[in-house]
Amino acid sequence: MYNTGRHVSLRLDKEHLVNISGGPMTYSHRLEEIQLHFGSEDGQGSEHQLNGQAFSGEVQLIHYNHELYTNYTEAAKSPNGLVIVSIFMKVAESSNSFLNRMLNRDTITRITYKNDAYLLAGLNIEEIYPETNSFITYDGSMTIPPCFETATWILMNKPVYLTRMQMHSLRLLSQNQPSQIFLSMSDNVRPVQPLNNRCIRTNINFSMQGKDCPNNRAQKLQYRGESC
Repeated sequence: MYNTGRHVSLRLDKEHLVNISGGPMTYSHRLEEIQLHFGSEDGQGSEHQLNGQAFSGEVQLIHYNHELYTNYTEAAKSPNGLVIVSIFMKVAESSNSFLNRMLNRDTITRITYKNDAYLLAGLNIEEIYPETNSFITYDGSMTIPPCFETATWILMNKPVYLTRMQMHSLRLLSQNQPSQIFLSMSDNVRPVQPLNNRCIRTNINFSMQGKDCPNNRAQKLQYRGESC
């Protein structure tokens, strides 16, 4: 786990590969990195909005197409290169088990400053996913430079939860090194971008809104990944 100065980044060792396929994906994709985006207040911090509403944060699982490309760098600038699974984070009384491992005080304080790193063992990637098979998907771009338009986004239709204390701990992470002035990593998100006629697809069954749709309204997506 790393403090990059911009994100909390979790990178898998090369002995434990995680692949995903199915859904809107034509190819199998390999997990390269998990990034956390979050806000300085609970009502902001996610890189997407639903019905104009932002969440406290967003977990992004970034995968590259390992069937067509040899590594992430090559895939990121190539057609059908990336799949990014986004999971909204919401403040609650209890915490998702995966986030609990990452964000407990003994762990998160190890990466307070830029370039700090800490080894986490025994994580189960499956535990980061909410209990839903429903998603929204569209073709867009990366939200960090160089913002190549090579990404398929998959937004899960339920959030995961973290505690108020864990969110506070994230806001205490610094963009800078210890010798520099403290500058919180909060609000590490991009401004909302127009859809520009992109097609939004979903497997949500709107005839069963009480079951699948958290706010019982049709989901209107606002897109943050159009250009740098």
